[in-house]
Amino acid sequence: MPAALTPAAELARHAKTPFPGASPEYDDARRKLLQEEIEFRRHMTRLTEQRRALPPGPVISKDYRFKDEQGFECKLIDLFGDKDTLVTYYWMYGPERERPCPMCTNWLGAVNGNAADIKQRVALKILSRSPVGRQYAFAQERGWRDLNFVQTVGDDYAKDLGLLQPDGEYPALTVFQRDGDQVRLFWASEMTKEMADPGQDPRDAPDIASLWSVLDLTPGGRGTDWYPKLQY
Repeated sequence: MPAALTPAAELARHAKTPFPGASPEYDDARRKLLQEEIEFRRHMTRLTEQRRALPPGPVISKDYRFKDEQGFECKLIDLFGDKDTLVTYYWMYGPERERPCPMCTNWLGAVNGNAADIKQRVALKILSRSPVGRQYAFAQERGWRDLNFVQTVGDDYAKDLGLLQPDGEYPALTVFQRDGDQVRLFWASEMTKEMADPGQDPRDAPDIASLWSVLDLTPGGRGTDWYPKLQY
């Protein structure tokens, strides 16, 4: 049985504002916020444990095809390499787009900085309907060195995941697991725009985009009318 956790309110009493001159109102509000942050951290821990405890997901029975970095056609299971887990991100850079989605670009830029570490534990592939060479050309433009790009052959993969809609294409973060000679879905981001709260853009929880996580720490927050751009 896990050890009982110290109440968050008790832990928060250890807080000490790092600079002198804070008002009693600030100190009191900060301790209350810290208590919530501790509870949030614990909820996040429970959430990750619950995710890891998911029962086996459905077997991917459809024969999806891809083209790898060398231009060779391959199967989904081939994208695992020597790993048992495959993390994929389908980004909005289909052949009909002149330039990729700025939000996808922002997210991939942050992931590129961690990709070498991530790939020590799992396979990581970035998918698009565009040819691999086109994806790598943009990656070179951005200075990305550690991302591996793959082309989906045909539109079945994107259509089956609901990523191709009349109003355009959408991104998808999907995690697969090797099960012998089969591939199973482990987890997929499923917080669609229909699940967004009023006044908010669709997003996952936790929000794994470092851009928003950093801005959430600031007085102005994310704002309501600002998005990253490809160029400034």
